[in-house]
Amino acid sequence: MLITGSRLIHMPVMSLQTGTQIAETVSPVIDPANLNILAYRLTGALLDQKTETFLRVLDSRELSDIGLIVDSIEDFVEKGDVIRLDEMIDLAFSIDGINVIDEKRKKLGKVIDYTIDVDSFNIQQLTVRRPVLRSFNDTELVIHRSQIIEITNTAIVVHSQAKVPEHTKLTAPGSYVNPFRKTKPAADMRQK
Repeated sequence: MLITGSRLIHMPVMSLQTGTQIAETVSPVIDPANLNILAYRLTGALLDQKTETFLRVLDSRELSDIGLIVDSIEDFVEKGDVIRLDEMIDLAFSIDGINVIDEKRKKLGKVIDYTIDVDSFNIQQLTVRRPVLRSFNDTELVIHRSQIIEITNTAIVVHSQAKVPEHTKLTAPGSYVNPFRKTKPAADMRQK
């Protein structure tokens, strides 16, 4: 199932042990190498305010309409508990508001939201708000993760034009290629 990333911000974290809300999500921790959400930064009255607390997505039981469900507060981790998570926290990569440019370095806009596959917590699509001068035709772009070439701290680089798959290219005007059938050239057919 796909949902927008903004729906998971300020989402309650519910405990099966107590049957109540024990925290709330603040922001995601994203691995920029593969656009995976590794954890969510948390806030709440039951949490130690002196240290940052996180919920790794692997430790959540499920995502439901009432929030993220965990077994108990014991599932939370603090900075310093998981080395791989600490590396991503120190990167401080944020996808909200990051510039999106094409491979010719032309600005396409800024990321205003994204779509997440809730089974894997991979970011599947970026919603990009166009600059003012280009927003007359279309105010937003949706960019699939397969179009992304490079991700830096300041920008996401995407392909400038969609590529036509090889099997749908036309060989002559007015002809078409059936994508479900592999045909052999006529010379091969006579040899049999």
